[in-house]
Amino acid sequence: MKHWKTLFSVALAATLLFSAVPSASSGQAGSGYYVYVCAESDDTIALVRFMPSGPGKGTMEVTKTIPVGIWPTEIEGPHGITVHPDGQSWYVSLAHGNPFGSIHKFATGTDEFIGSVKVGLFPATMAVSPVTGFLYVVNFNLFGMMEPSTVSVVDTESMTEIAQVPTGIMPHGSRLDASGTKQYHVSMMDDHLWEVDGLTFEVSRKLALSGHAEHMASMDMTSDAGAAMMKSMKGQLVQPTWATPTASGKVYVAGNNSNAIYEVDIAKWEISRTFENTTAGPYNIDVSPNGRFLVTTYKKSAAIGIWDLKSGKEAANLETSRTIPHGVVISPDSKYAFVTLEGVGGQPGTVEVYDLGTLTRVATADVGKQAGGVAFWKMQ
Repeated sequence: MKHWKTLFSVALAATLLFSAVPSASSGQAGSGYYVYVCAESDDTIALVRFMPSGPGKGTMEVTKTIPVGIWPTEIEGPHGITVHPDGQSWYVSLAHGNPFGSIHKFATGTDEFIGSVKVGLFPATMAVSPVTGFLYVVNFNLFGMMEPSTVSVVDTESMTEIAQVPTGIMPHGSRLDASGTKQYHVSMMDDHLWEVDGLTFEVSRKLALSGHAEHMASMDMTSDAGAAMMKSMKGQLVQPTWATPTASGKVYVAGNNSNAIYEVDIAKWEISRTFENTTAGPYNIDVSPNGRFLVTTYKKSAAIGIWDLKSGKEAANLETSRTIPHGVVISPDSKYAFVTLEGVGGQPGTVEVYDLGTLTRVATADVGKQAGGVAFWKMQ
C-alpha cells in the first residue's frame, strides 16, 4: 500500500500538466456526439452516434455493438462504463463474476480488448482520475450479504487493483471531483455520502443523510434485528443511489426512497438545499458542465426531471418512451442529455437524447436489453 501511495504522489506531481490539456472526450462541438451504452442483459456495449439537425431536432444510430462477456453460457451483466479522460480507452464493469466481478479495458476507436482485473462483489459505477489515471469503482455487493462493502482502486496502465477502501452497505454512484483527487459515492442501505481521499486511499469524511444513518451503520444488517429495523424504518430512509460533485463545490445526491435530491456543500460538509417531492425514484444524476441544469432519471417512474439549479425548480418533467429510466450523461458542451431506459420483458433497451435548449426529447435508438450505464466519448 505504501508503495502505491508513493507512486500516486509522484504521478500527481508529474501529470498536473496533462490534466490541464483538453481531453479527446471534451473537444469542440461538431456534427456528431458519441456515447457508449451498456446492455446489461445482453452482455454487449453499443456505440451510439447522435446527429443534431437544428434546435429540437436530430437523429441517432447504433454504429457498433461490442460483445463484452467472457462465459458464453452466462449473462455477466455489464453495468458501469466510463471513458478515460484522455479519450483513448474505455472501461466496463462485469458485475456477475465468479465469485467477484471484474473491470475490462478496451481501446476507443477499434474497441479492442486490452486487459482486465478482478475487483469486489458486483462492481457498479466508476470514474477515472484525469491526474493519475486511477479508476475508482464501487463494489455494490447486490447479491451478497447486507454488510459493508468497498471501493476498489485500479491502476489502469497495468490493470491492477491497488487498494480496497472499506465503505458502507451497497455503495453506488462513484464520481470524482474536478481535481481528480477526491471520490464521492453513497451507500444505499445505510444512508451516507462518502468522500474518499485519492492520495491516501482512505475515507476522509462521511455525511449522514438521515436521522437513522448512524444507527443503521452500527447495526448488523445481516441479522434478524437488522432486517426488522430496515423494514420498520422503510418510509423514513433516503436510500441514496447517486452522488455527483460539481466544479462549484457541491455534491448532488439522489434520494431514491425519499423522493428528494440533496445539494451538499463540500466545504461545509452539510446539506445546503433539498429539492423535495420529486417524481418517484430519482436514481442517477448528471449536472451540465455550465452549471445550469441537473438532469435526473426517475427509475420508479417513466420520466426524467430537468432541474434549474439557480432557482431550485424543476424546469421540465418529461415522460420517457419506455419504462425504467436508468443512466444519464450530459455532453461536454451542455447541450444534450443522453438517457438510458431498461425496458421490461422482451423489450430492447433504449437510448434517448434531450435538447437542454428546448427541453424536449429529440431522438431515440434501441440497443440491447436492459440498457443501463452510459458514458460520453467524444464530439466530432
